[in-house]
Amino acid sequence: MNMTTKDSQNEIEEKIVYSAGEKIERRALGLPACEPAPTGLLRRVSKDRVLAKKKAIKAPEVLNEACEYGSAFTRGLRVDLPGGITHLLLSGTASVGPRGETLYPGDFRAQLWRTYYNLTKLLDSEGATWHDIVRTTCYIRDIERDYKEFNNIRNEFFRTLGLEPFPASTAIQARICRSDLLVEIEAMAILVR
Repeated sequence: MNMTTKDSQNEIEEKIVYSAGEKIERRALGLPACEPAPTGLLRRVSKDRVLAKKKAIKAPEVLNEACEYGSAFTRGLRVDLPGGITHLLLSGTASVGPRGETLYPGDFRAQLWRTYYNLTKLLDSEGATWHDIVRTTCYIRDIERDYKEFNNIRNEFFRTLGLEPFPASTAIQARICRSDLLVEIEAMAILVR
């Protein structure tokens, strides 16, 4: 029997077993205790409250949207604040191609360069550059093996761009969402318009 994606999703959802603690916490949030919550169930913000203007950042020519392969995040978020200040929050980005495929499995150096390329294109889509980046968080699958190469490439890239000072940064050894990805970087930029 051939099931559609929606049928498969429904079948998966029907098999969820909610623990007693999960039921309590779901109810506390205003969600049904034992079934998936419908979209828009929770109350929205009151009409008299002003929210920061937000917009998804995209660069589909080099990087597909994560929701296309089941993840629930956007590649980046532009937040426009009063006074002409804009924050760009770029989600963890890796060596992923325009169809969501991992590029250069097993090649740390090539993956890192592609990661920088993908981040650069996300910045370009908002009229920003690496000169606007104030912070990066870098996730490396095997930091003992790859940190020296990571740091050499990062230094070359930032020096080539003429960044002064370099962004604040943290490197962390971490499992990344796919076993064939060796490095992932998230970044934050601030623009004054």
